[in-house]
Order: sequence, then C-alpha cells, then structure tokens
Amino acid sequence: MTDLLSLSARQCIDLFSKRTASPVDLLEATLQRLDACEPAVNAFAQVDRAGARKAAEASAARWARGEPVGGADGLICTIKDNVMARGLQNRRGTRTSADTPANEDAPASARMREAGAVILGKTTLPEIGWKGLGDSPLYGVTRNPWKTGHTTGGSSAGAAAAAALGIGHFHLGTDGLGSIRIPAAFTGVFGFKPSFGRVPAWPLSTMSVLAHLGPLTRRVEDAAIMLSLIGRPDARDNTAWNTPCPDYTLDLSNGVKRRRIAYSPRLGYVDCVDPDVAAAVEKAVKVFEDLGASVEEVDPPIADPRAITDTLWHTGAAVAMKHVGEKERAEIDPGLLGEIDSGRRLTAVDYLDAFLARGALAHKMAVFHETYDLLLTPQMPTGAIPVGADVPAASRFKHWVEWSPFTYPFNVTQQPAASAPCGFTRDGLPIGLQIVGPMRGDLGVLQAARAFEEARPFATIDAPRA
Repeated sequence: MTDLLSLSARQCIDLFSKRTASPVDLLEATLQRLDACEPAVNAFAQVDRAGARKAAEASAARWARGEPVGGADGLICTIKDNVMARGLQNRRGTRTSADTPANEDAPASARMREAGAVILGKTTLPEIGWKGLGDSPLYGVTRNPWKTGHTTGGSSAGAAAAAALGIGHFHLGTDGLGSIRIPAAFTGVFGFKPSFGRVPAWPLSTMSVLAHLGPLTRRVEDAAIMLSLIGRPDARDNTAWNTPCPDYTLDLSNGVKRRRIAYSPRLGYVDCVDPDVAAAVEKAVKVFEDLGASVEEVDPPIADPRAITDTLWHTGAAVAMKHVGEKERAEIDPGLLGEIDSGRRLTAVDYLDAFLARGALAHKMAVFHETYDLLLTPQMPTGAIPVGADVPAASRFKHWVEWSPFTYPFNVTQQPAASAPCGFTRDGLPIGLQIVGPMRGDLGVLQAARAFEEARPFATIDAPRA
C-alpha cells in the first residue's frame, strides 16, 4: 500500500477522490507514527483520538458520496496550544491555566475544521510562548527529531516536531518574535509567518502588533494550501484584513526569474553567525541567481530593534500573566517571571514610544522593498542548541533573543517571512534560509520558497534520531 505519510496534501486528496485511500487510512497511519515517535520527542500537549476518528470517518463518508466540504477534507491538522480548538484544553504551557476545554474555535481552527480537516490535537510550546525554545513547566521538554538531545526551538515547538516527522500535513503555529521560523529552521521544515493581519486571531494576543499566526509544513505547497484556508476573514478580529483570501497555490510555481533580491548575511549588525550556517546560506543564495533572479548583497537600512521588541514583548507578557500573584510565582518559568516583572515596570508612555518606533522601522523597510522584491538572510545563526540550555554553550549571550537576531526585526515590521531548509551543520542539524517580502507580499515569498524547494528538495525524517 502507498505510504500515505510520504505524500503531499494534494496527493492525498487525489487518492481520496479516486477512493484508493480514505481519511481513515491516513489517520490510522498518522496515529501509528505518533505512537512510535511521541515518547522520544514529546510534541503533543493533547491528542484527541476519539474526536479525530469521528472526524476522519465523517470525511470518509463525504468522499464516498463525492461531496467533500473543502480543500483539506480528511487531511490531518494540529493546533498549537495557545490557539483555541473547540472541545480541547488551551493550557498555553503554564500551570497557572485552567484545564477546562475551549467552548469555541479560534478563527484559524474554525477555518480548518470548515474545510474538513481532522484536528488531531494540540501541540506544545514554552510557557505562554515566551521564548524560542521547546520546554515548559507544564509539558516538559519537546525534542528535536534530528537529534533528540537538542531543542526544537520555539515557541511552536510541538508543531515543528510533528511537521518534521510527517505527523499530519498542516500545523498551526504562532510567531511573535520568531516562534514559527526558529523551530522551522531547527527542525528542517518550512515555516511561514504571513503579513500581520492576514490570518485573523481570537482572542487577540497580548503581544499585539508582534503576533502572527501561520503554518509549519514539510512542503511549501502544503503551507500555501493552509494559508489559503486560515487567511479568510473573521469578524472577531478587527485588526485583521477584511478582504477575501486568495488561493496561494494558483501562481505558486511562477518562480523568481527577474526578481530583484537583496542578500544580507548579517543584517548589518549580527556578529554571531556560525561558519556552517554562513556557508549553507551563501550556497542557497546562489540557487536564486541560477533560477534567474538578480541578487545583490546589501543590508537593509535598519538598526537592531531589540529595545522596541523588549518593550512590546515584556508588556504583553505582563498582561498575559496579570492573574499571577505571589502564590503562583513558584509555578512559573523563572525566565518568564523576569519578563513579567519587567513589563509591570513599564509605562503607557514606554509602550507608545516603542509602538511609534515600530512604525518608523516598518516604513524604512517599505522604502527598501521599493527597490528589492525580496530579502534573504540566515534564519538562525546556529544549529539547534542542546536541551536544558537557553543559550548556546560557551557564548556571550544571556538571553535567548540574543541568538535569534534575524527573526524579531520582521515581527516589528510585520512583514511576511519564511524559513526554508537549506542544509545541515557538521553535526547533522538543519539550517534555515529566511525569505522576507514586503508587507502584503506573501505570495512572492511563497513563490520564492517553492522555486528554491524545487531546485533543492527538502530532506525529511520519519523517526527520531538520538
């Protein structure tokens, strides 16, 4: 029988339509792999076997009648455990949360369910998604399938691990400072942070203007399919776009010929790029030249926006955990406590200053993209670090944000940005290439990623490696 887990979303849909395989077959294969892999990686906060089987059986019946309800009917989806999914807990990785099931779907969960997707369960994250690592007081450690002694990165930790292992086609993540792209780079999958507002949210994130929702997948096309579904409007989010969402798969293979691409190996200020990463990214950039793009090495006109980031992020953390009193402090990740306390000391004036500075930086990048269609950078300056550490060994860093300098600038500017696998370190850990587009230029980023994937197919893994 065909290995369903090796197939793309579109290939599985084709089999369903021909009735040579069913959504129940896909779910059972997925559950078998989950059971084999989960003890080693710890990707799931909750697995809804009964709900998934019921949904898969209903989808199989629709396909038997020739009446699929949408573009994901019968395909497997996971939801990060800070996004509501009806009937499932929404613990956000914190012991201070309630364990009652959500009584409604967030917009993205609703759109996937409406399209017939089988929601397998909720994936892990660090406490309230506060850091770019994969451990929390509630879930423990989520491990990297390529090397289980190393982190997945975060905060969409479980989503990335599940995507890497082929446990489902579609994995919903969130990205406030890199939380889709960091684990995508560390686990060798495709992760896409769409333009701010393309994917509606509810409830709105306390990280406000920094917070995006988007897909983590094994393939670019699968991400394009998912974005075409979750990007549809939802009246609950008044910060989201109210325009119809296009089908991002229609022109996905248009390539990058004659595109003007800027390549910035260090954004003008990053000084911690590992030689393995630098070499892999430089080799990847040459692929775009071979594909007909015009590539120029140039830095964007920005300085490190870390101060802006800290003000907006720490304020958001304080609001997210405003229910925490002295009695609960012992239950919280000590690093998160520091950010909560920092946020509580900030004022409305501090926040507004950072908010206005954010807008000025976004304007600079908008002007930059009048000349360049895309920007290429390394995604992470190093491969995945060992579990139990917040920063790389023997580094000068004291905070995780310091070793993720390529991610948060594009949360500040709200631009679309993707991480595409582009090689491995000498230790066998994945390396990511970041592809950044102008605000609302999501299709261009996806087209570039797809062209790169076709030229350099992404490596996959089906079982964890020690």
